[in-house]
Amino acid sequence: MSTGDHIVCTACGAINRIPPDRAATAANCGTCHQPLFAGKPADVSGQMFERQLGKSSVPVLVDVWAPWCGPCLAMAPQYEAAARALEPAARFLKLNSDNEQAIASRLGIRGIPTMILFKDGRQVDRVSGAMSARQIEDWLHSR
Repeated sequence: MSTGDHIVCTACGAINRIPPDRAATAANCGTCHQPLFAGKPADVSGQMFERQLGKSSVPVLVDVWAPWCGPCLAMAPQYEAAARALEPAARFLKLNSDNEQAIASRLGIRGIPTMILFKDGRQVDRVSGAMSARQIEDWLHSR
């Protein structure tokens, strides 16, 4: 018997359990009452990134980017479109490598944009370079 998914709120960090018979797309955080899935990636701090990896039971896809990076900015709407199409099957995050240099270094980021897929807190795969929404969706489905 499934007890449901554990979803970490990107607004406040609270852990929410979503029963299997409830639509996660309509769920709000029990603490701050914000939607758990907004249909767009959440731009998170390093602390929130770590909490998402450590406590979420759904796969986490993170786009490591920087505000000065042309390919990152070009891919941003594509990443958002993929989030709209695939949430709540995965949590979509954005991590600014300029603001979170220690985490970017620990993750071994050599170029941006880089997307990293985590399941159960462990890295499953990564890809670098700008991609279309369709390419992101296909890549995620193949993992």
